[in-house]
Amino acid sequence: MQLLFKPMNVDAEKLEKPKRRSSDRVRDHLANERTYLAWMRSAIALMGFGVLIVRLRVLRPPLAPQPPGSGWKLGLLFSLVGLATVLLSTQHYFAVRYDIDEDSYEPADRWVILFSLAVLILGAGVIYYVFTVPIESLSTVIVE
Repeated sequence: MQLLFKPMNVDAEKLEKPKRRSSDRVRDHLANERTYLAWMRSAIALMGFGVLIVRLRVLRPPLAPQPPGSGWKLGLLFSLVGLATVLLSTQHYFAVRYDIDEDSYEPADRWVILFSLAVLILGAGVIYYVFTVPIESLSTVIVE
């Protein structure tokens, strides 16, 4: 049987050993992954709150004086912020991963400020929603 490739004479000393990552770099990548997973849990919680708010609005009794209106919008807003959190946190994870590999990571405050503002607005919406629904309409729940 004939060889298709010629064997090369290569010195064993010239062969590069695979790069071994330093423990600091591994620790940085693991911290980045934990942060990403925390953002994902937050996104899932936001989407869950959105569904909960919509479902609570559906469970209102049909004879309640306030017509259905803003509950589904608030729930939809929670879900959309949750989806945006998934997209932005995924993009941020890969950007930080690249920066760690390039040894050029600088923390960005914009994500913290953006997410804090989004949760602040959603929280204000929940407080507004809770205090605008008449108490007597919440005391009786009719499920069909």
